[in-house]
Amino acid sequence: MTVTYLGVRHHSPACARLVARAIEELRPAHVLVEGPSDLNGRLDELLLGHELPVAVFSHYRDAERAATSWTPLCDYSPEWIALTRGRAAGAEVRFIDLPAWHPAFEGRANRYADAEARYADATARLCRRFGVDSVDALWDRMVEADPDAADLTARLETYFDVVRGDTEADAPDRAREEYMASWVRAARAAAGDRPVLVVTGGFHRPAIRRLAERPPTDGPDTEGHDRTWPEVPAAPEDAVTGSFLVPYSFRQLDAFAGYESGMPSPAYHQWLWEDGREAAGDRLVRSVVGRLRARGHPVSTASLVAARTSALALAALRGHPGPARLDLLDALAGALVTEALDEPLPWTRRGPLRPGSHPVVVEMVAACGGDRVGGLHPDTPVPPLVHDVTARLAALGLDTGRPVTVRLTEPSGRERSRVLHRLRVLGVPGHERVSGPSHGTDPVVEERWEPRPPAGREAALIEAGGFGARLDEAAVVALGDHATAAGTDCGRLAEVLFDAVACGATELAGPLIARLRSGLAGAARPGPLGTALATALGLWRHDRVYGVARAPLLGAVVDTAVSRVLWLVEGTGGATASTGPDRERLRALAAVRDAYLHADTLLTVPREAAVDVFRRVSRDPLAPPDLRGAAFGLCRVLDTAQHTAGRGTDAGTGDDTVTRRQAPEHAEPAVAVRAVSEPRVLGDWLAGLFAVAREELGATPGRRGPLVAALDELVAAMTDTDFLVALPSLRDAFAYFPPAEREQIAAGLIERRGLRGSSRALLRTTADPLLIARARELEDHVSRTLDRFGLGAGR
Repeated sequence: MTVTYLGVRHHSPACARLVARAIEELRPAHVLVEGPSDLNGRLDELLLGHELPVAVFSHYRDAERAATSWTPLCDYSPEWIALTRGRAAGAEVRFIDLPAWHPAFEGRANRYADAEARYADATARLCRRFGVDSVDALWDRMVEADPDAADLTARLETYFDVVRGDTEADAPDRAREEYMASWVRAARAAAGDRPVLVVTGGFHRPAIRRLAERPPTDGPDTEGHDRTWPEVPAAPEDAVTGSFLVPYSFRQLDAFAGYESGMPSPAYHQWLWEDGREAAGDRLVRSVVGRLRARGHPVSTASLVAARTSALALAALRGHPGPARLDLLDALAGALVTEALDEPLPWTRRGPLRPGSHPVVVEMVAACGGDRVGGLHPDTPVPPLVHDVTARLAALGLDTGRPVTVRLTEPSGRERSRVLHRLRVLGVPGHERVSGPSHGTDPVVEERWEPRPPAGREAALIEAGGFGARLDEAAVVALGDHATAAGTDCGRLAEVLFDAVACGATELAGPLIARLRSGLAGAARPGPLGTALATALGLWRHDRVYGVARAPLLGAVVDTAVSRVLWLVEGTGGATASTGPDRERLRALAAVRDAYLHADTLLTVPREAAVDVFRRVSRDPLAPPDLRGAAFGLCRVLDTAQHTAGRGTDAGTGDDTVTRRQAPEHAEPAVAVRAVSEPRVLGDWLAGLFAVAREELGATPGRRGPLVAALDELVAAMTDTDFLVALPSLRDAFAYFPPAEREQIAAGLIERRGLRGSSRALLRTTADPLLIARARELEDHVSRTLDRFGLGAGR
């Protein structure tokens, strides 16, 4: 009896062919494959007749640890060929690796991630020896470019021996290799005089072979039965674990999308597996050309002739029998990319495409990657969650593929909303909320959900089954994970709290609010505090929508957050130059404004004391200009003479009007803005002002307050250079006004200047206003230069 060890690279067509030939020649009694041994009793399910690629999705959860893992398979995976061809040849086929839940896979989302990535020195030496840029280029040159080479098996053994060397694997991989070796020993004992074929990752092959040479230690068990095969480890009793098949996609398999297996260009390798190198090259070129022409990028016949010539030359130079993948990609890039690239070509390194990649290169990578998505056989078992969700969607009329509008004040509307929010929290595509209640604003009692392409929905739903058998319990478990991941970040905890309430997971609200409050006192930035404050305030105020209004714990969160924001903003100083508005901080100040306007009975810091804080900040020359503008606006909002019940209080508070002190000196915006006329800071100051007090400024529709007139005077008095400096931040500040209000402001400016025209047309310039301003400044500079040298008379 002989044992043949084939070390392979996962998802390699050349290795898949090698496995197929070995099975045909050896006709082995047993084929042992690197894969989850707990699936051995379900191999019929795996071989039902799915449309590949698919993956075995495994999940595990106990009181201490939660983990998920994928074992992907495609048509040209050596493991898939071992399973299918081995069974067709009459062999006993078994997976021999540890289950995915085992601690050996902790922190490893993909079973087939390349181990040699940890041994970069060895692969770097090989790359230098062969004169290539990356491990993928090395593999293409050694293996895929000539898969029929007579010495391919010896070449692979040498490669993996060099990569592994004498280095001992880490403890998790040692445990896996010892376990796989025990299966090899058992198969050797059971095979008699027939061969055994072992197909594993090449990195593991040397160790498994060495370990399998040890004499077997298994003997009869306590009842006298011969125990031939190793036991499959059982999960702890308190753990929840399971494995299910899920559809997979070429994009998920592509190294250019970040997949850890390291095999890029799955569509090209599919063509290579199906049709051979020459046909795969032709399909690659046709796909690239088709994608580029579909996007309006011209590809001439001359360019294709040049690319073909270059590919043949590169193949000859590199010793390939014909143009391989990298020969074609390099040749196409040389012929189709006519300008310098900011980034190196992506196939010269590992990892996903970087932002700013050339559009032609992006289309080339996409063509090689393909868009194939696998599909499961109809008889494939699925988790109970899939059936539960299907039934709930049908019962609530949410499975029609049409937009959904729900009223949150109605029980039926809340139930539909909760189902959709639970699916959102679980990451299941299909619907996207495009409108609905937002944190800390006036209550909105309707949500609108739009259907979205369901790509990946089946896989996402199966994977979500790892959280629970029912949609409500699965959402609660997922929210618990989100809360754990948030740690002490009060902004993220607030987002989880809102999701919990939207999902109807009220059992989580109390613990989340307690955690949120404990994290507020130590928050170092106003931004996360603002998220927490807006969320807590909105939940506290809007009983009809959320059902948790006036909760004492929420009131305590509001109070703590307001006090912390006030403390932080008064200590913000040291700004010697504008660095642009801090929008997170401005949102936090807007939340403080809402707290004083709608829930000041909760706050331990009196409104008068808050106004004093904002007055000091507004006068602090070292405070950032956006903060000074916001502080000025808050003084005006909180210290006006009177605030009506419809805007200042909630129903049920008992305060219809709130009388406050007279506004502070220089509280008129027109006066204040003239004091902040420096072009570099004017826009930032206005951004802060508009963020918290836009409606108080007299610039809203139907009202032309003095602020706009003062700004018009300031801008008109600017030199062209100063205007060019001020324009970007001014545009940024006025973005706080919705289009209708900007149009009203434009109409007021036209009237103020005694002009006639369309305010709407004024806002719709034919070019970027900043570009126009720069052009004007350049023209004036040229004119001044000509005048200085006495050359302006001819103009």
